[in-house]
Amino acid sequence: MVIKGANSVRRSTTIVGMLLIVGIVAGVFSVVPVVDGTDYLAQAFLHKQQVLIGSFFQLLMVVAYVGVPILLYSILSQHNKTLALGSVAFGIIAGVFIIIGVITLLLLLALSHDYTKLATVDASYFQVIGDLLKQGRDLVNHVATTLAFVLAMLLFNYIFYQNKLVPRWLSAWGIIGSILSILASLSFMASFIGLDATYMLLNVPIAFQQIVLATWLIIKGFNKTV
Repeated sequence: MVIKGANSVRRSTTIVGMLLIVGIVAGVFSVVPVVDGTDYLAQAFLHKQQVLIGSFFQLLMVVAYVGVPILLYSILSQHNKTLALGSVAFGIIAGVFIIIGVITLLLLLALSHDYTKLATVDASYFQVIGDLLKQGRDLVNHVATTLAFVLAMLLFNYIFYQNKLVPRWLSAWGIIGSILSILASLSFMASFIGLDATYMLLNVPIAFQQIVLATWLIIKGFNKTV
């Protein structure tokens, strides 16, 4: 079958590739070390700019996570409408969870502000709330958001593989990487692993596949015949 609207498809694949790169870059800059540290209650408000910059890049991730499956839908629905729609749904869910993560981050900033202003108050009160917010943020970012977007990637990589829209080695890499990333998130949720080297290693394959896929889509786009 020949893909219709070649110019439109080529434009869409280029934008999708760019959004995938935006998502990776934004993800790197969304890390907020001051909040992940042990003395976050005292340090977060003192490093307010770091927290706000991290929040901005997290919001930028929404554009990528939601935009990629939406842009792909008109193309992929020609091959498998159900899976293409599922990919869009998971992308939107991921975007919602990112926003929840940003709200949690800003709540931690507000808590840090109150902690530094009310230093004479019992610190255990702030510590309990802060730890709950941090744990909630970790679950939102590393379980809910990751699972949702990786499931979106799993679905569209399966359509890629099934219809040879990109080289099968690339889409198969995406499927395997997605499964490993899902395993990492579920293991973290079940407390089998922490946010440690094991978690990172399980997520490395999908991260590199995302970079290679983005580059492929920008330079070559989809195969013209499938």
